[in-house]
Amino acid sequence: MPESVRLLVTVGGSVALALVIVEIVHRALQRFAHSGRMYRPGQLFGAVLAAQISLSVSKTTGEWKSPVLHVLGVVLIAAGAWLLVAFVTTMEDVALAKIPTNVTDNRHARKVHTQITLVRRVATVVIGVLAIGAVLMTFPSVRAIGTTVLASAGVIGAVAALAAQSLLGNVIAGVQIAFSDAIRLEDVVVVEEQWGRVEEITLTYVVVHLWDDRRMIMPTSYFLKTPFENWTRTQSALLGTIELDVDWSVSVEQMRHELRDMLEHNDLWDGRVCVLQVVDATWGRVRTRALISAPDAGKLWDLRCLVREHLVDWVRHNNAMPQVRTQNAGRSPVKPREQRDQHTDARVFGDSPDGQQRDEVFSGPRAT
Repeated sequence: MPESVRLLVTVGGSVALALVIVEIVHRALQRFAHSGRMYRPGQLFGAVLAAQISLSVSKTTGEWKSPVLHVLGVVLIAAGAWLLVAFVTTMEDVALAKIPTNVTDNRHARKVHTQITLVRRVATVVIGVLAIGAVLMTFPSVRAIGTTVLASAGVIGAVAALAAQSLLGNVIAGVQIAFSDAIRLEDVVVVEEQWGRVEEITLTYVVVHLWDDRRMIMPTSYFLKTPFENWTRTQSALLGTIELDVDWSVSVEQMRHELRDMLEHNDLWDGRVCVLQVVDATWGRVRTRALISAPDAGKLWDLRCLVREHLVDWVRHNNAMPQVRTQNAGRSPVKPREQRDQHTDARVFGDSPDGQQRDEVFSGPRAT
């Protein structure tokens, strides 16, 4: 049998054996990770590795052998990097699958998802850089200039650091965000007077899905240098206000009862807070503020709009719209202090369980 035919048979047999081994390993791993990300890179890596080993140990000589081995080496490095990236991605999928975010209290889950995603991206970048460096080192010309490159590394490093100052700052900020728990995926935030949900966090930028389906792309360093609001830092439930200017003749207590009656028949209200207070009374107008609660930002926005619409309609039907008077109106009798109705919906701090809890938080330590 000619030497070339024998070499082809040996290399082909090695490649076929490697593919069989990869298939067996793939089927075994399918029981633990239902993902096929590593299958194709594993086939390429196994086939190239088997071909390189078979060709290296063969006694065949010729000028073609060295260039072929070099090409196989470069392909092997690239396939190995691809396999490592697929392995890291598979581990990410397995980890994220064990921590679902479709639960009621998913704050911890979103934190872990953010950290795992950013770690995977950092690992992918590192693997890519190392693979490119390993490929370049296989060329003798690159190794020959290594000494010169190392000698000027200080100057090059200073210039590169100055040129990439912004990029490196965003990368460092991205890693810091991942582990500082300042923001997480799916957090509701207010940035640049726009509110939306954190859709994606990378090493260099953060994508915020705004309420009107626009996307605001912010550098990661923005969230470390600029104050912003995080509405789901500890929980998703929020409080909202509605302010209305009404006439002095308005019955505030009837307005409170109307507010509560409206909320109790609305599915958007979470039942925590329902308060109506007079916050100002000047120039013939009484300013009322309704404080309501909802389970999340989206429901709160809709609930505020509905309450505002309902109260406006109530004010109009009860002739309580602000009026300009040209003469003094007769005074209505004032009820004695003990006969005034102290409704629980009139206090933000106190009476209701939620109000008592808020009072304890904002009142500070008690004097002993």
